[in-house]
Amino acid sequence: MKNQSKANRILKEYVLIIVGATLVALAYNMFLLPAKLAAGGISGVSTILFELYGLNPAFTQFLINIPVFIIGWLILGNDFGGKTLLGTFWVPFIIWLSADIPYTITNPLLGALYGGIVLGIGLGTVYKGNGSTGGTAAIAQIVKKFTGLSSGYSQLIVDGLVVVSSIIVFNLELTLFALMCIYVTSKVIDRVQLRTSSTKLILIITEKEEQIQSLINNEIDRSITKIRTIGGYSKENKTMLLCVTDQSEAVHLKKLLQKEEPTSFVVFINASEILGRGFSLDKYYGQKL
Repeated sequence: MKNQSKANRILKEYVLIIVGATLVALAYNMFLLPAKLAAGGISGVSTILFELYGLNPAFTQFLINIPVFIIGWLILGNDFGGKTLLGTFWVPFIIWLSADIPYTITNPLLGALYGGIVLGIGLGTVYKGNGSTGGTAAIAQIVKKFTGLSSGYSQLIVDGLVVVSSIIVFNLELTLFALMCIYVTSKVIDRVQLRTSSTKLILIITEKEEQIQSLINNEIDRSITKIRTIGGYSKENKTMLLCVTDQSEAVHLKKLLQKEEPTSFVVFINASEILGRGFSLDKYYGQKL
């Protein structure tokens, strides 16, 4: 059973890498290359080389990725190396396969915005599979490992260096659009990985814990955790109820609390990612409702 679960997890990770890498390649061919945006990474380098010498971006990226892959493999381990090898092969392959795709955007503003979104979704999906698309994406994962920065900010730092250097080939306007693109990409990466707005952590400090617990259990079908607290000003013993909900449940609970218990102190916090029963696992044991 344990081996089957591990096999399913590994299969899911490889599927995520293939899907994400495909989106990365399509973002390059549909938005970044046509708009002449060297939006960081090896793709940015290949865009510059294509503009200067007409070199095929797919083969350029594949060749540059080889030494970077070896470095990443040595530092991040065999498992990461295997997944990075898939991403390193798959992105140039899809770039080559979709080289003549008819749907392209040459406007640099639209290319930066929508290219950044699609690229961020692709890279975020690859990172959720614990993989990489090679190139500076692998370097960004190394930066993340040693600095503790998020994947998005690590990618922003590494790609920013590439983009700034591209001003030698492209004009300042295109360089600024490329910087905007990688900023959008970094934010989307973190959004995909952490799903920052889909769940809410709700903290409720109240003297009517039983009434509010009943309200939460019966109206939105969520459980709570009770934490005993002492008021910093009043020195009175109170209870803090901790509850995690999805977005729609949080809105519904807010209306209920405003109506039924308006004096309670309530804080709504964006939860990065929730693991456990009701979120990453089925809400009810043995049932999929």
